[in-house]
Amino acid sequence: MNKRNGIAVLGVLAACMQTAQAVDIKAGDWTVSVGGIVNAYYTYVDCSGGQVGGLALGGQALGCGGKEQRTTIGNGLLPNGLIASAASTQGGYDIKALIGIYAATATDSAIAQNSTVDVRQAYFTFGNAGIGTFKLGRDYGIFGANAILNDMTLVGAGAPVQATQRGRVTLGHIGAGYAYLGNYGQITWSTPKMASGLSIDVGVMNPVNDTPILAGAAYSSDTTPQFQAQASMSAGALKGWIGAKTQRFEAAARGTPDLTLRAIEAGLLYKAGANGVLLNVQRGTGLGILSDADQGRVRTTHYLAQGTHQATDKLKLGLSYGHSENSDATAGTRGLKSNANVTLGAYYALNSAITLVAEGGQTRSTAFIGGRDKMNGVSLGGIIFF
Repeated sequence: MNKRNGIAVLGVLAACMQTAQAVDIKAGDWTVSVGGIVNAYYTYVDCSGGQVGGLALGGQALGCGGKEQRTTIGNGLLPNGLIASAASTQGGYDIKALIGIYAATATDSAIAQNSTVDVRQAYFTFGNAGIGTFKLGRDYGIFGANAILNDMTLVGAGAPVQATQRGRVTLGHIGAGYAYLGNYGQITWSTPKMASGLSIDVGVMNPVNDTPILAGAAYSSDTTPQFQAQASMSAGALKGWIGAKTQRFEAAARGTPDLTLRAIEAGLLYKAGANGVLLNVQRGTGLGILSDADQGRVRTTHYLAQGTHQATDKLKLGLSYGHSENSDATAGTRGLKSNANVTLGAYYALNSAITLVAEGGQTRSTAFIGGRDKMNGVSLGGIIFF
């Protein structure tokens, strides 16, 4: 699909789109576009250790789905999706509406209905060159967008965590390099394009509850919305960004202090010729390993380093390393100190629509008391954008 339709298909994930063809229908002043994405990967993992609790992605419980070894044929980091959008220019404003419906490939049953859908996106935008662009509805967050957007494993699997791949997706470097950017009801504003290369995005997000994976919720959303902001600067082959987000959470238990999520992010992307480098750091209290406040009141640091090389017109090679670490052994961490993942990948553009992928990597988790878990994994498959 062309660039415009790529943005329509996955919003913040549009940069991963290949040059394929979507269906555009002209109807009066409107252009209706229908596109989508389908992918499947054979993943095999082998886990050892079983000594780390909490969100240990390298352990048997999550990494191998409760087993020592496991195989899944399912989605990579991206789900399958069908996305429809409509765009027009009216009254001096460029306007667009988009709805994206997503579904998983793998389940644990060959006869049960695979009918669970995930409506990650449903929003409309309006704006022009003078006022910028306003967005209202449900979409991906601003904070963390550049990390996942430029992660080479976005079109692959990254860490092939089995506990999430069946019925959903793998994690890429989520939880081992960066926190998930999330999906929020939101009202956001993006500045017009500036000659200096500077762009600013600010958003008011619907406040969310904490999202602990292994325990019940300890906090609920307050009356104060979540705020996110990002400033980006592009200059030739270099792009840099800084971002922040914050939200106040109310404690569920009486006597427990409330929690304020405060997180910052900085990163840069350098592309010169056939080579590319990505560096990104996130740090904050309540930031979580996977998502907002999923471990309660603990300071977490994520960083991602990646290098890619376009070996031929069709073949890209890459090596990425991500690390996520908790600063203190609070109750919410359940003893988890860190997750780390290294992935070596090869990405072959079979044609303008299909990319074939081969990845191999290792995910390690460590505990504050010294235990270590390890997951070795391979992923083979492909993805199509239409």
